[in-house]
Amino acid sequence: MTQVWDGHKRRIEIQEVGTRDGLQSEAQFVATDDKIALVNALSQCGLPRIEVTAFVSPQAIPALKDAEIVMNEITRQPGLIYGALVPNLVGAQRAIAAHADELNMVMSATETHNLCNLRMTQAQSFSALTAVAACAKDAGVALNVSLSCCFGCPMDGEVREATVMDWCRCFMDTPGVTGISLCDTTGMAYPSQVHALTRAFLSRWPESALTLHFHNTRGMGLANILAAIDAGAYRFDASLGGIGGCPYAPGASGNVCTEEVVHALALMGYDTGIALDALLAAAEQLQILIGHEVPSQLVKAGQRLDLHPRPAGFEDIRMRALGRQASK
Repeated sequence: MTQVWDGHKRRIEIQEVGTRDGLQSEAQFVATDDKIALVNALSQCGLPRIEVTAFVSPQAIPALKDAEIVMNEITRQPGLIYGALVPNLVGAQRAIAAHADELNMVMSATETHNLCNLRMTQAQSFSALTAVAACAKDAGVALNVSLSCCFGCPMDGEVREATVMDWCRCFMDTPGVTGISLCDTTGMAYPSQVHALTRAFLSRWPESALTLHFHNTRGMGLANILAAIDAGAYRFDASLGGIGGCPYAPGASGNVCTEEVVHALALMGYDTGIALDALLAAAEQLQILIGHEVPSQLVKAGQRLDLHPRPAGFEDIRMRALGRQASK
């Protein structure tokens, strides 16, 4: 059934995060020129947003030590937003100097995960966030805040909806913050929970720029996206090939896979504006760059109507079957 919104197919926006969230988890360093070529290829796919890289310490994430070069040397397409993750004010200043269109800053919904992941208390993270927000506002650059572990913490367990909403209110009240992402950092979310939290957020801030960020750790990534869409969300992060993950989710398969999400939504009648063939070509190339297969089932199996040749001897099989039918 085609999903209709105001007389047109309902538009779903997919932000590609594979070149940041995906590549930062890879053991094999992807050469700078190859990163630039990959971003350029993704820029031709019709994506509205690409999170290109992260302006973090090279010692912390050596896979993205070339952030300035990549951000400065990609070929930008008009209207496409090129973003970057920043951990602090220094990272924000570096990203702004490299002409990032949007900054993304992360903190966690639980103190334990925030300390483990960022080496800061939540209060310290929020203080850093306010400094980044002021910097972004002065520079006229959009700032999104990604709240990790909204749907569960791998150390603390369940996270109360009220806790998530309290942090979201803090972000919404901070000048310079232009959007919020609710993140399923370790793949603990499930559809009814996603629907409830999405509805809760949108009932409070219906005009806000809300993004949902899911991982496919337990195989519920696509189901969670559909639950969020049903609750009114329309912006999602996804990673080319399904690469990425979190060090606190052992055995995780990575983020929801961009090409799988685009393929499924197109079959259901949603409009993403993304050219799936071009996206699949980029995913095939990604496997070469990282030196191993990607989790993407679509890369392995192809699209639903990618047909296969009939087996050898098919005509003989058909003729024999017809002969038996005629002799009865």
